[in-house]
Amino acid sequence: MCVACRQMKPKTDLIRIVNTPNGVVADSTGKLNGRGVYLCKCKDCIDKALKNKGFAKQNGFSLQEIATQLEQFIER
Repeated sequence: MCVACRQMKPKTDLIRIVNTPNGVVADSTGKLNGRGVYLCKCKDCIDKALKNKGFAKQNGFSLQEIATQLEQFIER
């Protein structure tokens, strides 16, 4: 489920964001250890998650660290 739009989608349509001991990363393999959340690979959902101030409080990490990396995942 995408944390921004709350829609159920196949894992292939989502980006997994993981909070690892080394920092926040976009997990392309889907197998990294750590707490993860899923986002759709669309600009609207990524923008919504980046602007949501409650996201960091709820999930324990901020997406601002990897904002440029997330932009690369937007469906081409």
